[in-house]
Amino acid sequence: MSDETPDSPASPQSLPEDVPEPTDEDTRIADAAASALARARAGAAEKGLRPGMKPKKRRRPIGQAAVLSGSARDGRDPALLGDQLDRLLLDRGWKVDVAVGSVMGRWPEIVGPDIAAHVEPMTFVDGILTVRADSTAWATQMRLLASSLLARIDEEIGAGAVSELRVVGPSAPSWNRGMRRSPDSRGPRDTYG
Repeated sequence: MSDETPDSPASPQSLPEDVPEPTDEDTRIADAAASALARARAGAAEKGLRPGMKPKKRRRPIGQAAVLSGSARDGRDPALLGDQLDRLLLDRGWKVDVAVGSVMGRWPEIVGPDIAAHVEPMTFVDGILTVRADSTAWATQMRLLASSLLARIDEEIGAGAVSELRVVGPSAPSWNRGMRRSPDSRGPRDTYG
């Protein structure tokens, strides 16, 4: 009988006959893998990491923006819609017009509900905001409040966007109604004097 039992491991000298001997290429690949592993371990050791240790969360320095894609922002990264609209408004020179448009849209919020019930913004041309009052009394009141209202508008949209506030009173009714009218006749106004 022999010394070896079927359960005992094979000795290192005895290899199965079907396993080929390692070639030069196999040893070169194994050396490259070992070299890469050694570089990774050295890099981890430089960072103070050890095997089995959880990596620390990286913190961005204060004021540094998050990197959205790749290693750095470039022209191919997606941009936020608000940023693109701001750039378009700035390029076209529409920034002031849009700001004044927001004043017209938020008129009751800016001037208050009492004034907004009697005065409405009409036009904005060349830095002049024209508002229409529903009575002459409110038109006079708005002329007196023009400087404080301009200061409030400057707070909302920035200084210098509106240079003048023009207040107009109520307009006279138009008597030009209907399909048949005489262009020479003054209509019902001829009885007024």
